[in-house]
Amino acid sequence: MPTLPIPDHFDASKVSAVWRVPYQERAETAADWAKRNNIDIAANDKTRVCLLLIDCQNTFCIPGFELFVAGETGNGAVEDNVRLCEFIYQNLGVITEIVPTLDTHVAIQIFHCDFFVDEDGLHPPPMTPITLADVQANRWRVNPAAAHNLADSGLDDPQEYLIHYCKTLEAAGKYTLMVWPYHAMLGGIGHALVSAVEEACFFHSIARGSQTAFEIKGNHPLTENYSVLRPEVLDDATDRPIAKKNTRLIRKLLEFDIVIVAGQAKSHCVAWTVDDLLTEINLKDKSLANRIYLLENCTSPVVVPGIVDFTTEANTAFERFADAGMKIVRSTSPFETWPGIRL
Repeated sequence: MPTLPIPDHFDASKVSAVWRVPYQERAETAADWAKRNNIDIAANDKTRVCLLLIDCQNTFCIPGFELFVAGETGNGAVEDNVRLCEFIYQNLGVITEIVPTLDTHVAIQIFHCDFFVDEDGLHPPPMTPITLADVQANRWRVNPAAAHNLADSGLDDPQEYLIHYCKTLEAAGKYTLMVWPYHAMLGGIGHALVSAVEEACFFHSIARGSQTAFEIKGNHPLTENYSVLRPEVLDDATDRPIAKKNTRLIRKLLEFDIVIVAGQAKSHCVAWTVDDLLTEINLKDKSLANRIYLLENCTSPVVVPGIVDFTTEANTAFERFADAGMKIVRSTSPFETWPGIRL
């Protein structure tokens, strides 16, 4: 199918802002737009294409919000989402289903300031790494007030669990536990999809008769959850399960003919989601990696000048994914010219 025109309502200058999507108006224009462009319903697709959107939320994508992903350009997530929206509209006729993930948090979680105290009862500031050595030396302890809220978790000793948690991350070669600013708070405006991305997803849903399939992640208090496919830590120190893999979504993704991945951040939630997907692919059939396409110009790494820069880690991860057979592509290249595409 040739590249489609971008609907008149899309305004690239509004991608960096938060606003209300006019649903009824968009529903009517989407139906008319699909008719004028001879767009068939998604149920009739012979080649089933999934667009997996990782955490395209205000908290990561709008300047001034809690964890804006600036990337190397300083405006990374905004630029990424302009290209992403254009990609959705121009390729709407071949995208069978859109699966947006939603990072979802509450106040008392293992990566927030209030979870920890030092010997003076003070909380660590955001962007503080919580290392295994610091925890073992009691530099940081689980806040008793936070522990009270974990009563239902069944932990006998929260501090012992914290040591186990940091050991598990280190043994698996994962990022050190980081204290992040409060972000993607459930019920808050930061949790919502970027307005322009939400509008594009809604437009696709109506035009193609395809329900947008939202995936919640990150709401377990005792583990980070960068990847939508599994939390960082699954068991406590006694091997008792505390969380589990998203086996339903893993199975669903592997049933598509093509899975396209975009979103934020390239160095964290995108990288770990793709890494977990690759792990599942290697367990089932390594050739399935050929079905995965990574939109490299619709994702940016975490970069906080003078504090952290994960650009190298992000690029190294993408190189590894390409070596495994995944395709690194750009949204501005015609879909039908991508390697291996047979519609």
